[in-house]
Amino acid sequence: MEAEDLSSVPGYEGHIEYLGDKESDCTLRITDLRLRDSAGYRFRLITSGDTFAGSPVSLTVTDVVLEMDPTSVSEGENVTLRCRTKCTLDPITVYSWYKNGQSVPNSNTSSPVYILFSVSSEDTGRYSCSVGHEDLPSAEETLTVTYGPKSTSVSVSPSGEIVEGSSVTLTCSSDANPPVDKYTWYKKNVTSPKASGQSYSITNIISEDRGEYYCEARNIKGTETSIPVHINVMSVFPWVPVMGVGAVLTAGALLLTIYCTLKRRSTGGSDATADTQSVHHDPNSDTYTGLNMRTMSPE
Repeated sequence: MEAEDLSSVPGYEGHIEYLGDKESDCTLRITDLRLRDSAGYRFRLITSGDTFAGSPVSLTVTDVVLEMDPTSVSEGENVTLRCRTKCTLDPITVYSWYKNGQSVPNSNTSSPVYILFSVSSEDTGRYSCSVGHEDLPSAEETLTVTYGPKSTSVSVSPSGEIVEGSSVTLTCSSDANPPVDKYTWYKKNVTSPKASGQSYSITNIISEDRGEYYCEARNIKGTETSIPVHINVMSVFPWVPVMGVGAVLTAGALLLTIYCTLKRRSTGGSDATADTQSVHHDPNSDTYTGLNMRTMSPE
């Protein structure tokens, strides 16, 4: 088989570097080795009078492979990572493990097996390994951790007191994998659900809507309920109750005044009548008869 000139082989551009001096040194550097670079290599020397070829040198490129079992788990399960290579290894070999391109703390081992115990959502990510050479990691494998809703909470817009007749929107948020597929809204001390969906809007709100609301988030892994939030509805005329109390007090005072006035007049009239009905006897007077003008009748 005719040898190929590497400078003319597609894919080697920028991949090889000639370090020789074209006299006695024929050193060639191949960077970023790939599996397909496994082959026999030799040099060829062309002079003005003849052509010489060196003996072939065999290059075998092996790969470091990370095996993950399983690749998708539920929280609390274990995951086994295994680093494999066909290279001939030293008696003492160090295996290094990486997550999302960063070294996993305290993970360098002499064993090709690394176990993630009782995984949580924080263990989700891309994993790789290396054997002896930390700058030559394996291809990445992705670990997916599934879990039920957590950190479920409700936000209110607008916040604070809500004026009667206006609108308010409640939004439910939750962390879950797979994502939440159902949100349900409840009002505290009310058995039946108020609504479904990630957002719940109350339009033309009235005082009866005042109370505590919470949401329930659900996926195939479980459910979680948020902490209730309080919705306070303020009357359009907050001074009306005060005005009503004032009106009652004013009316009471007025009635009391009228009663006292009438009673005073009634008492004064009786005294006047008594004065007109009696005339006291005066022994020094020539008149001895008292007249009652109301009861006197013609003789």
